Amino acid sequence: MAFVTGASRGIGREIALAFAREGFDVAFTARTVREGDGRVAPRTHGDPIPVPGSLATTAAEVEALGVRAMPVPMDLLDLHSVTAAVDRVLEEWGGVDVLVNNAYAQTAGNMDRILDIDVADAETMVRGNFLHQLALVQRLLPQMVARGSGVVIDLVSGSAATDPPAAPGEGGWGLSYAASKAAFGRLAGAVNAEYRDSGIRAFNLSPGFVVTESGQARGGTDAIVDSGFDAVPATVPARAAVWLATDPGADRFVGKVVWAPKLVDALTV
Repeated sequence: MAFVTGASRGIGREIALAFAREGFDVAFTARTVREGDGRVAPRTHGDPIPVPGSLATTAAEVEALGVRAMPVPMDLLDLHSVTAAVDRVLEEWGGVDVLVNNAYAQTAGNMDRILDIDVADAETMVRGNFLHQLALVQRLLPQMVARGSGVVIDLVSGSAATDPPAAPGEGGWGLSYAASKAAFGRLAGAVNAEYRDSGIRAFNLSPGFVVTESGQARGGTDAIVDSGFDAVPATVPARAAVWLATDPGADRFVGKVVWAPKLVDALTV
């Protein structure tokens, strides 16, 4: 069974569907329960922006592939919501074979420049993008260790290790978001150091630059493309995630950041 966070749209939705095509039952989370209710925070400040996608829509698409779907409402900024979501999946389905940490905190201020950053906004991003992700992993690891197997795939961001080519809004990205994702990027290595001998494998998967529905709604992605970052479809990291979870050859990527476009190119040769 696969558990995918942030799967109402974008990369998470494609990952959930990719695992379903491989015969996995899929539990998945998101904030948006019904179609038409989706909203994302703007890149700077302002009113929430409507976006398509929902748990209900993804559930219908997963079930159409002949496997079980468990849509679970979850908000990364709400710790109780995170732990309750995991507890529900474990209670109803008994265990998780593959965890894909795709969701990230979509908060205001993630494209603010240094002197415009509100420390409270930055703190919120760290809480959602690292601390509550840690809490989720802590909740799931014991049952993987007890079973002697499990895969954790963390969707990391290139912004965590790459200096922006320009200021936010001019082809670069905001410090607060990049810093929160940098902290998140240390999680897989810690899991491997402590639990590799218990049959657990954790991977950092960098999806490439994917223009999702949320990214399109917020704007600003054209400037990043113009600065030299080629966009790839969400199906690319989805295919990479399934391969990492299912192919024995994936072991060679433990401890490395897997660049999804490069991996998928190699798989198609």
